Amino acid sequence: MKKRLAVLGATGSIGKSSLDVILKHKETFEIVLLSAHSSHKELEQLKNEWPSAVCVLSGKEGGKKNLLEAIGNVQPDITINGISGSAGLEPSLAAIKAGSNLALANKETVVMAGELVFRSAKAKNVKIIPVDSEHSAIFHLLQRENLNHRVTQSRNFEGNAQVQDQIKKKSEELKSDVVSEIILTASGGPFRKLSLKEMESVTAKDALAHPIWNMGPKITIDSASMANKGLEIIEACSFFNMPPEKIKVVIHPQSIVHSMIRLCNGVFHAQLSKPDMRHLIADALFWPDTAPLNLDVLSFDSLTLEFEKCDMEKFPMVKLAYEAAKHGGLYPCAYNAANEIAAAAFLENRISFTDIPKIIENVMQADWSKDNADLETILQADASARLKVKSFIN
Repeated sequence: MKKRLAVLGATGSIGKSSLDVILKHKETFEIVLLSAHSSHKELEQLKNEWPSAVCVLSGKEGGKKNLLEAIGNVQPDITINGISGSAGLEPSLAAIKAGSNLALANKETVVMAGELVFRSAKAKNVKIIPVDSEHSAIFHLLQRENLNHRVTQSRNFEGNAQVQDQIKKKSEELKSDVVSEIILTASGGPFRKLSLKEMESVTAKDALAHPIWNMGPKITIDSASMANKGLEIIEACSFFNMPPEKIKVVIHPQSIVHSMIRLCNGVFHAQLSKPDMRHLIADALFWPDTAPLNLDVLSFDSLTLEFEKCDMEKFPMVKLAYEAAKHGGLYPCAYNAANEIAAAAFLENRISFTDIPKIIENVMQADWSKDNADLETILQADASARLKVKSFIN
């Protein structure tokens, strides 16, 4: 029987790559829901290609409510969440509530509400498989080391609470003993070779010219400021239950090594492939199996790999993310909300590029230590941080 798929953010870069993978495996998957924020014509075209799918335009009035209801109504087996930004949180929770496994490309879901999201997934016995290249790499590296018990067993284990607690304790002890570090790779974006002084005068057009990845405007700006790597640090802490001091960042401009783990014996294990999101999407859709893909493979005939230390003085968004992860509570939520507003203001030429981290630092000086265990509290913190940014900019 075919697996029923919902593709959220179907007209974005993740959505388009997902549909390309699904098209090659139509005998395995059936699309039951497609959503877009505001790309009405593109969504209509997709409706013609996938006539049995429910289509929802989430950006119009009442669109978010319609999307959340549609997720519950279609009951997908797997939901691919490629929505950009904090708007992806509630659809992720709706998918989990509907009993759907979640192929997650929306890092804000875990950054804003990791505790709530994983608790909800455990209660519904659904799996969350990361699609971001870095977290997908770590997920599969740990899995191949038989260490990814927190995601694949403890969070998804069907059994009594006592047995579940025993599995969780044993697996966390094993991972803590064996895995010394998680290393997130970063391309460095378009400003890797610029000085901090030179970055003061860069434009939105400059920032949108990513040297490797073809992404939407918001995540491309985040790549230029390294805010995306900051979000990934916070996400990795929550996803893999690792403290911030065990999460490292290294600049790797070729984006061939997607991430690495270092074991206690000093050996590094890495995942390498060409920078193509279709690999990662297929890994999530077919997990725990591996399906063949007719994509260009990596050749070592003329391959050069470079690695550099991440300069956190030049890219303070990384340093601020570590602070948010260490503080916990609602600090990660405030970090994300402030960055979304600041990045949008930069795209609108209302602030300079180097103003972005200054704004986030200003917002994080407030007290965000309140517990983040429920959705209402998280959304209130998100709204409050956004108001602070808007006031500060004005």
